[in-house]
Amino acid sequence: MKTCEILVIGGGPAAITIAKNIKDSKDVTIIRPEDHSMIYCAMPYAVEGLLPVEKTLKSDDIVTDAGANLVRDYVESVDFDSKTVKTRKGDSYKYEKLIIATGAEPILPPIEGTNLKNVMTFKSENDLKYVMNLVDQGLKEAVVVGAGAIGIELAQALNKCNVKTHLVDMFPTILPNMMDADVMDDVQKQLADTGIVLNLGNKVLSLNGTEYVEEVVLEKGDPIKFDSKPLIVFAVGMRPSVDIFRDTELEISKTGIVVNEKMETNIPDVYAVGDCVEYTNAITGKVGLGKLATNAVPMARLLAKNLLGADRKYEGFYNGAATKVVDYFVGSSGLTERVAKENGYDIVVGKAKFTTAFPVMPFAKEVEVKLIADRNTKKIIGGQVVSGEPVTDKVDQITMAIQFGITVDKLTQFSYSSQPYQSFFPANNLLAHAAEQIVSQL
Repeated sequence: MKTCEILVIGGGPAAITIAKNIKDSKDVTIIRPEDHSMIYCAMPYAVEGLLPVEKTLKSDDIVTDAGANLVRDYVESVDFDSKTVKTRKGDSYKYEKLIIATGAEPILPPIEGTNLKNVMTFKSENDLKYVMNLVDQGLKEAVVVGAGAIGIELAQALNKCNVKTHLVDMFPTILPNMMDADVMDDVQKQLADTGIVLNLGNKVLSLNGTEYVEEVVLEKGDPIKFDSKPLIVFAVGMRPSVDIFRDTELEISKTGIVVNEKMETNIPDVYAVGDCVEYTNAITGKVGLGKLATNAVPMARLLAKNLLGADRKYEGFYNGAATKVVDYFVGSSGLTERVAKENGYDIVVGKAKFTTAFPVMPFAKEVEVKLIADRNTKKIIGGQVVSGEPVTDKVDQITMAIQFGITVDKLTQFSYSSQPYQSFFPANNLLAHAAEQIVSQL
């Protein structure tokens, strides 16, 4: 039996962060089932040919250079009483501290026809290679179910490969958990103009066929029929990868392993981080959707520092996120207007629209910001950005405003830099102007 101070199950961003932050301070062993850790968000860009598959794979050096031991194997069982883990290859590991970082897996809905050929989800290296192989063989038609970031990016990639692509979602607009409809009209129109067939505000009821899908039956309207063997990809959400713990004493809810603010489970010396855990939205205090690498990494960093003697507490996630839709870059943080209202907030909204550089510069592009504030506290609780240039810097500014409880009054006095190539006019700061608009309504 092999022994280790810290044993990590899983090889994604959370596991890698643990290794990098503990470094050589403690003995860390990571058991990862996959051949490679993936840069999941880069997978659609490999499909469209922007980069090779190899570029979506993380080097094992990220882990081993941090001093961790990397084991490629599947964990079959965990005995929490004896602190031992058994793997598929027959090895046993005795740990002092166990960190569960098993991540999440895509949901395949319980509808008829998901067992037909070319019906799949899109998360792994094998998934990526399968889709790329179909494209290379002349794939002609595809349906992507789910218009979140993964679905949007994959649909665009397939469309660029001359695959007739349908995009189906139960919400009436794309990116419904990230963006509000009022800032997405032009974006959605441009997406439709690329030739992607948008079927929004609709549900897939079943997939009919014998060997391959012959028609996708929808709740509204005619079914989608095919003249060839189509690809059907479901990108409708994730569920925690916790099946091996179902029959143990580990406390697990519908949305993941239950942990406290220090990422401790109900079992001594057992921790969990990342997409496999249940945690709360920092704004609402309620359990919510937060399965993003940008949420997993802070959890893992906090836990690593605590294992080295710190006493940090995780406050919850803010869900800063971004994607690209045709020529538009879009992103958000915090609550959308829809979600804020669903959670009972009395909100005030402010918007501002300027340019990414001084408007006299020939390359300046339009950029719009929407801020959402709680009328009672005057604090920012959400924001969205749409632009012709990358938006992550502005999304991160919004996240900081939310995270540190900045009121709209304070935000009107936001101190910022300005330069013709890089920003709007000095008098035209987006966040300050949107905040002023909110203040005028209070």
